[in-house]
Amino acid sequence: MIVGIAGCGRMGGPMLAQLRAAGFDARGFDVVDGRGDDTDIAVFSAGLTTLITVVRDADETNAVLFEDQALESTPSLKTIIISSTLPPPYVTGLRDRIPDHITLIDAPMSGAQLRAKAGTLSFMLGGDADEIKTHTPLFQAMGQDFHHMGAYGSGMAAKVLNNLLAASNTAMTRLVLDWADAAGIDEGKLLDLIHTSSGQNWFASGFNDIEFTRDGHAPDNTIGILVKDVAAGLTMAPEGADISLPATVQSAIRNLKPRKRV
Repeated sequence: MIVGIAGCGRMGGPMLAQLRAAGFDARGFDVVDGRGDDTDIAVFSAGLTTLITVVRDADETNAVLFEDQALESTPSLKTIIISSTLPPPYVTGLRDRIPDHITLIDAPMSGAQLRAKAGTLSFMLGGDADEIKTHTPLFQAMGQDFHHMGAYGSGMAAKVLNNLLAASNTAMTRLVLDWADAAGIDEGKLLDLIHTSSGQNWFASGFNDIEFTRDGHAPDNTIGILVKDVAAGLTMAPEGADISLPATVQSAIRNLKPRKRV
């Protein structure tokens, strides 16, 4: 098995390192020189049997999968694992665009760079149970929590719903800390309180460890990705659903400014 990670940035780079540490023959592709082993998709895909995509969005996924038909024309390719956070309708639509002989598994992950570097990510898996079982050693090399949500596409649906909560926690935690500043309440003491009280959430509990908690919004950073993830979550809204709350969360995240370390 030759495994390739497409997208070797904040998450994909550590995932590639974990695969190699576990003994897998793994290689990395990234359009940014120096982040992967190659910037040429044709060279990267030669002999590849399993591809894991960890690129930013649907446009970058399309570029990896379909530009120059480099991967579609790779006879050795047997499995594509989608680990980017993408709109579920786009993910399910890939089945009609990828040759039938290639297995598709959606496996978005959660845990931020902190857990990617530790090899303790949480994976939300969608696909055939036997195929997921076959690829379990790959996931075990990169993570510690595995949730098979159902058929192909269900892992991504679960991920974007989870990220709606993560986005709301991000927006509200940052707002609460700003209001605490205005009230003269010590940040560290308040975070300790939140961790042991009813407001507890992953973002607040990991505030001093998660790499992006103090960032302001920028199109190319993790806060910017959260805006994109809320948009992906909105594709899950049932017909006629009130989307005002997630839209407000998205707007709040888009307007976040950097927070100084105290």
